[in-house]
Amino acid sequence: MAKISKRKRIWGWYFFDWASQPYNTLLLTFIFGPYFAQTATSSLVEGGMALSQAKAQAQAYWGYGLTATGLAIAVLAPILGAVADSSGRRMPWIWLFSALYVVGSAALWWTEPQGFSVVWALFFFGIGLIGMEFATIFTNSYLPELDPDPNERGRLSGSGWAFGYVGGVVALVLMIALFQAGPNGITMAGLKPFLGLNTATEADTRIVGPLTALWYVVFMIPFFLYIRDTPHANPVRYRMGKGLSDLGNTLKNLPRHPSLLAYLGSSMFYRDALNGMYTFGGIYALGVLNWSIIDIGVFGILAAVSGAVFCWIGGRVDRAVGPMPVIVTCCVLLITTACLIISLTPTSVLGIDVADGSALPDILFYLAGAIIGAAGGALQASSRNMLTRQGNPERMTEAFGLYALSGKATSFLAPALIAVTSDMTGSQRLGITPVVGLFIVGLILLAWVKPKGDFVR
Repeated sequence: MAKISKRKRIWGWYFFDWASQPYNTLLLTFIFGPYFAQTATSSLVEGGMALSQAKAQAQAYWGYGLTATGLAIAVLAPILGAVADSSGRRMPWIWLFSALYVVGSAALWWTEPQGFSVVWALFFFGIGLIGMEFATIFTNSYLPELDPDPNERGRLSGSGWAFGYVGGVVALVLMIALFQAGPNGITMAGLKPFLGLNTATEADTRIVGPLTALWYVVFMIPFFLYIRDTPHANPVRYRMGKGLSDLGNTLKNLPRHPSLLAYLGSSMFYRDALNGMYTFGGIYALGVLNWSIIDIGVFGILAAVSGAVFCWIGGRVDRAVGPMPVIVTCCVLLITTACLIISLTPTSVLGIDVADGSALPDILFYLAGAIIGAAGGALQASSRNMLTRQGNPERMTEAFGLYALSGKATSFLAPALIAVTSDMTGSQRLGITPVVGLFIVGLILLAWVKPKGDFVR
């Protein structure tokens, strides 16, 4: 077999971000999430609930569904990472979770408004999300193998994340230009929905599930062609006992590595807060600012373009000064932006009334979206690189499993807090407030993180 060049391995690894990003962009944030909220709200109103309460309840349903999915990922992520490190084989796991990604996303086609089931919609979405998250854990663990220089990994991580954002932009543009109809029945490109999709059954929106699945199948080809497992010195078959034993030793030794422990704790909170902003941003715009799904799609394009540009820039800054300054700066920007978003209503900004019909709240929400895309993308890329500095080089898949655990151990927390706050206040706007506190906690814990970690390299 011909040797695969370093350049091909890097580009193969980049293509996972390109292939998987539409799950976040199209399904989680900008198209299916708002569609779920819109459809669930209509169903609740038909059942006799007041509109404002129905909107808050639909947001709560979405939060509880993500809570359940996050718990499942939190429990399994470090175990599977340890098993993969013990065997030295990650690729079979990526195939398995890719299948879940495709099945879960494609099945969202069967979520038409007539007879809409909140449970089945959340179930299929959760299956796909589990597939995406676990595939990400295993692909992230290849990062240290792409370049032995830790400084170069920051550039690679940023470029990969930027490439993924570009993929998300392209997929989102295709979705709203060819499929998603506006109130007038035509798409942003002035066309009737492609394939003659029936807008009465929301087929023009539901197609986002199969489109996301097809996108992943096509663009994962370079990854599977160019990425290979590194042979393990002492390979062990998939023995769960061995994986659990190794994981137990790692957890027992974590207090001996305070920088890694502090980083896992810090990232646990700030990544959870960021995911809360991503997950509920489109739903917030739909319910609080009364945007249409096409409006949210345009917002998504702006956020993704901003994310792509600043991931690339952030990767260069990371290479020059390390990931820590990037992470701190991004957290501060996101705290400020979250406060701005919470202050926005159709008639007020920062608690100050604006004229009826003023475009200022919408303009500021677009600005907030651009900042979230920029700071959020750079934050995730530098966080991925920081983990390669904090984790044990010999147990990197397990380290990313623990990273996923730290991200998912409280990944239910932001959705749960938002769900409970939305229920208690009956307000979508106030329901978002918990993300500010989560960012602040994550920022404080960074004080105990060593920029180069505890392990000797």
